[in-house]
Amino acid sequence: MTTAIMLFRRDLRLRDNPALCAACETHSRILPVYIHADHEEAPWQPGGASKWWLHHSLQALQQQLRERGGSLHLYKGDTLHVLRDIIQRSGAEAVYWNRLYEPAVMARDTRIKQVLREQGVAVHSHASALWHEPWQVKTRQGEPYRVFTPYWRSLRPNLSVTPPLSEPAGVTWKALPPSLPWEALALLPRIRWDKGLGETWRPGVQGAWDGVELFCDDALADYATGRDLPARHGTSRLSPYLHFGEISPRQVLHALHQHTQRIDLRRRPDLEPFLRELAWREFAHHLLYHFPQTPTENFNARFADFPWAPDDELQLQRWQQGRTGIPLVDAGMRELWHTGWMHNRVRMVVASLLTKNLRQHWLHGARWFWDTLVDADLANNTLGWQWVAGCGADAAPYFRVFNPVSQARKFDPAGVYLRRWLPELEDVSIDLLHEPWIDPSMVKRTGYPLPMLDLGASRQQALGAYASWRRLG
Repeated sequence: MTTAIMLFRRDLRLRDNPALCAACETHSRILPVYIHADHEEAPWQPGGASKWWLHHSLQALQQQLRERGGSLHLYKGDTLHVLRDIIQRSGAEAVYWNRLYEPAVMARDTRIKQVLREQGVAVHSHASALWHEPWQVKTRQGEPYRVFTPYWRSLRPNLSVTPPLSEPAGVTWKALPPSLPWEALALLPRIRWDKGLGETWRPGVQGAWDGVELFCDDALADYATGRDLPARHGTSRLSPYLHFGEISPRQVLHALHQHTQRIDLRRRPDLEPFLRELAWREFAHHLLYHFPQTPTENFNARFADFPWAPDDELQLQRWQQGRTGIPLVDAGMRELWHTGWMHNRVRMVVASLLTKNLRQHWLHGARWFWDTLVDADLANNTLGWQWVAGCGADAAPYFRVFNPVSQARKFDPAGVYLRRWLPELEDVSIDLLHEPWIDPSMVKRTGYPLPMLDLGASRQQALGAYASWRRLG
């Protein structure tokens, strides 16, 4: 009988798990392992909200394994050192995992493969997190894509709706005591600020599939327009489940296809708008793989000398706390703090205010999102912030400045979203809700802050700085 280690990372599911299926096909006993080594992901080790999700997702996986007679073995420390110890104690002949694409993780995994193979241990990595590997989609010249639309045209014909892999049946799970207690991983916050996360989310595979069902029933039919309305359930909210691998993009595609096939052709929803959004996730990983410097450096190298304003800690704190005095921005930042998530339309608005009106470097925003988002993903976070800041791939031009007032009037005209997250303004009339500073006495009465900046003047200052920089360049 041969033993293989199944190293779970961000593939926390049993169905459609290529590494697990491959291990079960070749070996008679499977040892499920999770090694917490976030220091090996520095400087982008998981933030507070991500660690909260990881804790509960690992517990959900543990429950699944126990129902099947197995157990997830928890460890902490240097991944290679821990693996070598487990191999020695278990007699495992092979290690299986599903690939990740962050630069630090890829470098670590390459080193682990090399060392273990030199010691006679087989190491097998598999594709699990994306529709296609980042290096598989190329231009006709064999170069990486830098613009989304041609990338999507190349990717779209190759999407397959073939059934995902089934969960392996009849697995013999190997046990190897001792395993660390959950507390040793220290994933939950010491100061329990996470109440809102627990009220909002259900990490784990079941939560992912509940989300798919709700999206199909409630939002898919009018996704193209509903996704822009932050007050309603118009998006899938699957991003954290995809990030932690509780569901795969292949499973999502197949589930959507199955759902639409059950609907009368005349009422069948158009999947393309949502598939394009999933493809943005693929594009983000494509860019991160080919341009690994971009989490900290501008994709557009010309922005290296862009005249960002000096760091302003007070302004940054007011932005983080949702106390800017700009209702849509504050609503979004408070939603983020309470739930670990923010509607994508609002993400663009709050990012625009930080990088354009305040002219603070986009890295300040990227780092805050990294720590507070349950769906914090290095590829997506980097692409999103550089896109808004105007320095990324296929970016919105810097002179495109989102107006929070007009955005709120257009996408939250009745103020439902604003009232939900700004209790100070709950009873304010709609004619003042989007611009409460019009009535200073009302602002004083409610306690809502006056704006920390003039939207029009700060926009002109940003455009002026951009024009001067362009002339000098």
